Amino acid sequence: MSDLERRGGSRPSRKQRADRAYQLVLATGGFGLVGAIGLLLSIVGVLEVGFLSVIALVIAAICFVLLRRTMR
Repeated sequence: MSDLERRGGSRPSRKQRADRAYQLVLATGGFGLVGAIGLLLSIVGVLEVGFLSVIALVIAAICFVLLRRTMR
């Protein structure tokens, strides 16, 4: 028991969590905006990229879930 050591940093620091949350906020907003605008334009008939818009919205949802997990 004399060689007890502190465990390695398994959790990121507060600054690292804040930086990750900021990046996820930017990614969620960017993908959400691209997806919403692309979906709107494909509904109107200007673009034929409805599939890419849906993919962008799915990625935005994944980023949102990761953001919520980061904030816990």
